Amino acid sequence: MKLLACVIVTAVALVFAVEDKKAEEAAGRPKTYKRLIPADVLRDFPGMCFASTRCATIEPGNTWDLSPFCGRSTCVTAENDQTQLLELVEDCGPLPKSNPKCKLSEKTNKTASFPDCCPTFECEAGVTLEYPEIPVGATATDTTTTSPKP
Repeated sequence: MKLLACVIVTAVALVFAVEDKKAEEAAGRPKTYKRLIPADVLRDFPGMCFASTRCATIEPGNTWDLSPFCGRSTCVTAENDQTQLLELVEDCGPLPKSNPKCKLSEKTNKTASFPDCCPTFECEAGVTLEYPEIPVGATATDTTTTSPKP
């Protein structure tokens, strides 16, 4: 009997989680975007990423906020070359295409930490936001690798 109650509670929690996700998407919360870029490295601090938004060096594996922008970055080593440092950048991605039936929500908190600082939009019933095409290799939640210029 306890097992049945546990299964029912789990199923109800799962349904609410899915509904919360749908409500969040309907409220206009954008996807977050991830991409790998070559990290800035100072010659006096090899083996560390340079976080220009903080004017600080960051060890691999550590994360920093990109304020005043809405995003965060993580210093990582390349899988195929442990001496190459990369920056995993996560941000809100592009703004949606202009739509007179949608407006920026007053609930948007630009000073919150990522991803809560991402803009949210409120649209009239039945209207969905359209986002600009992202070049291949830079889609939402995908990771791309770029190589430094020789």
